[in-house]
Parts: sequence; structure tokens; C-alpha cells
Amino acid sequence: MIETANPAKTLTGVVVSNKMEKTISVQIKRTVKHDLYGKYYTRTTRLMAHDENNECNEGDTVIIESSRPLSKNKSWRLQKVIARSQEI
Repeated sequence: MIETANPAKTLTGVVVSNKMEKTISVQIKRTVKHDLYGKYYTRTTRLMAHDENNECNEGDTVIIESSRPLSKNKSWRLQKVIARSQEI
């Protein structure tokens, strides 16, 4: 049998913390429809992602991809930086 490798799952979010060494905290926002009332509301999730070169800053918009577990809380890797934050 030929097994095809599944492509890594990717998510887009905003970096909310880069205070750790080689790790960033990314906030993912998604909209969910309420089952009973049908109203859409926003849910947020914070994920830890591996940033090998410490290239991200707070406020950057990034794409992260799933990977094998790298630590207790970290199973995502930084794929690329979409937009840099505006620094004053």
C-alpha cells in the first residue's frame, strides 16, 4: 500500500507573547454559531509555537503549522510571518 503523508494543519493568528526562549504564544480567533439562538460569537485560543530564530515580536500576524510534540505545551511550529507589527 502507498501511504500519502497528510499535509500539516495550519492556523493564522497574532503573537501575544515572545518573552520565552524560542517560543511564542499565538492567539487564534474563530467565530462559532450558537446552537440554540444562531448568533455568531468569537472564541479565542492561545497556542504555544516553536520560533527557532526568535524572529517574531508581539503583534505580528503569523501562520503556524502542527508538528510533533516539542514539549509539554508546544506542538506547533512557526511557518512564516505574514505581517509585522507597527512599532512606535
